[in-house]
Formats: sequence, structure tokens, C-alpha cells
Amino acid sequence: MTTRQLDLTGLKCPLPALKTRKALSGIRPGERLEVRCTDPLAAIDIPNLINEMGDRLEAMQRQGEHIVFLIEKAQAAPV
Repeated sequence: MTTRQLDLTGLKCPLPALKTRKALSGIRPGERLEVRCTDPLAAIDIPNLINEMGDRLEAMQRQGEHIVFLIEKAQAAPV
């Protein structure tokens, strides 16, 4: 399973959520995205975004001043 990295360190709301949305739209179902942020609001915004998009938040942890999210892209819905 491929895990892509997205470093959003130093960006302020709403950029972390917007860039995470764009990155998730560019990966295939089953792939993972690791997002690293420093904006405290990302701890609220990114989980809400993931829920809205139907993807899966595998982990969220604080590492010093960073918040790290591990997200799995959801399988495509049957048509």
C-alpha cells in the first residue's frame, strides 16, 4: 500500500484542509496520505474534511508542534 507525504508545516487555516482535499482527490482508493501540519485548527478541520469526503482517518497524533494525520482514500462507490 502506497503512502504519500504532504508537508503543510507553517500553513494557516484554511490552507491545510484545502491542500489535503486536493491531495486526496489525486490519489487512488486504498492509497494512504500522511499529512503533517502545525496549524492547531487542522485538528478540527482535517477530520471534518475526511468525514465529509468519506475517507478514513487511520491515525492522528501530535509530535511536538506538529499534528500528523494518516488518511486512507476510500474505495470508489459502485455506480
